[in-house]
Amino acid sequence: MIIEKLKSYKNAPVAAKASVAYTVCNILQKSLSFITVPLFTRLLTTDEYGEFSVYSSWQGIFAIFLTLNLPYGSFSKAMITYEHKRDQYIASCQTICTVLTLLFLLIYLPLMGLWNSWLELPTLLVIMLVVELLTSTALAFWSGKKRFEFEYKSVVAVTLLLSVCAPALALVLVLNMPERGTARIIGYAAVYAVIGGYFFIANYLKSRKLFETDMIKYALRFNLPLIIYYLSQVIFNQSDRLMIKHYIDTASAGIYSVAYTLSMMLVFVLNAINNSYVPWLYIRISKNDTKQNKQISLIIALIMFVLLMGVIWVAPEIILVMAGKDYREAIWVVPPVCISNMLLLYTQYAINIEFYFEDKKSLVAASIASAVSNIVLNAIFIPMFGFVAAGYTTMISYILFFIFNYIAMKYVLRKNCTEDDMYDKPKLLIVLLAFMGLAALGTMLYNYMIIRYCVIAAGLIVMFIMRNKIIALVKQVMSLKKEKEE
Repeated sequence: MIIEKLKSYKNAPVAAKASVAYTVCNILQKSLSFITVPLFTRLLTTDEYGEFSVYSSWQGIFAIFLTLNLPYGSFSKAMITYEHKRDQYIASCQTICTVLTLLFLLIYLPLMGLWNSWLELPTLLVIMLVVELLTSTALAFWSGKKRFEFEYKSVVAVTLLLSVCAPALALVLVLNMPERGTARIIGYAAVYAVIGGYFFIANYLKSRKLFETDMIKYALRFNLPLIIYYLSQVIFNQSDRLMIKHYIDTASAGIYSVAYTLSMMLVFVLNAINNSYVPWLYIRISKNDTKQNKQISLIIALIMFVLLMGVIWVAPEIILVMAGKDYREAIWVVPPVCISNMLLLYTQYAINIEFYFEDKKSLVAASIASAVSNIVLNAIFIPMFGFVAAGYTTMISYILFFIFNYIAMKYVLRKNCTEDDMYDKPKLLIVLLAFMGLAALGTMLYNYMIIRYCVIAAGLIVMFIMRNKIIALVKQVMSLKKEKEE
């Protein structure tokens, strides 16, 4: 059986090989990252782990302003538009990032005391942050081009190299430096800076030009309108930890970070599914044949239902193994953030329609409203109820984000005279409500492990009985890529 699978992979089209290779690589990368969490949570205090968490949060926010998310957004379209000048486009985008980074440093260096106080980071880490951003973005440009051209072997090799070397160096530094929180940050940043720095230089050498004016205009015209959307996503993902540190302390931010990492670890599964689902959906919309999407979107929701429910119901044991007793309070954050993950799927259904009809204004408006609500709710409830409140404010913000985008989707469909019949809304609503109910039940049983595992066992028995139907449903989703290529 294994030999037959290997033969079929060897004879498969290069696009299929690349898809499999990237999926396996992504799983290995996430697994290595997840495995290292227990090491660092035991070697670092909650304060030290919180320092790394705050650094990562600022990194996500600074990436929006210093790179404009240029490796994403316009990049895939640009690889088609500038098919014969891809290296020049990459160099042009890299120059934009370099100029923005230098401008920030010109503003930062004369007033670094003020900046450091505001960011709650020392000068060394701020410099490391911008250097890592610039070099890792260069790496993202290179890998984006390779992925587009299905040259997957070098990308997989570099990704795995980073996944091994970064935590390895961080571990060595943590064991040998007194400031262990800083040591972990430097370990990761140094590896990305060195390897990314190599590709920063290589990208310019391949282009032989620093930039081309028309390419800079193209990149800015496409990505600048999306900054607010990207920023809102970063606010959803990072502002909680920054505000927890501000209102409570660094240790609480570290505990929350562990819970958030666990709750959102399945986002890559959602992204992998979406990468095959969206092209298939767009083809169906273009052919005015979206009836099958009702079933497909419902199946995807059920898959995420099962995966996320597994995380919620065994969260106390995962947190104990992954982080230890000092992080036990993190378990109360897992359910609301997992619900946010489910809501993100539903929101993505609406956003897919908005993107198809190129309606960016509705998405930006929804993003602003949701991000502002998240900040306001955090400012009110974190001081009152502690860091656990941040999980629930995130959930409420995602509910608003979904509602806003659902309304926007209906408006876009009506505007384009397209029938609003793509999703089985009653069944999707039932799935969401059932998910929330079972999540609440799992939370109430966190202190009753025997009862909780009896319920889990009952659920597994039901799934085993229905295994053939479940396998058939999963295969139906997995066949989307094949149908799309046909």
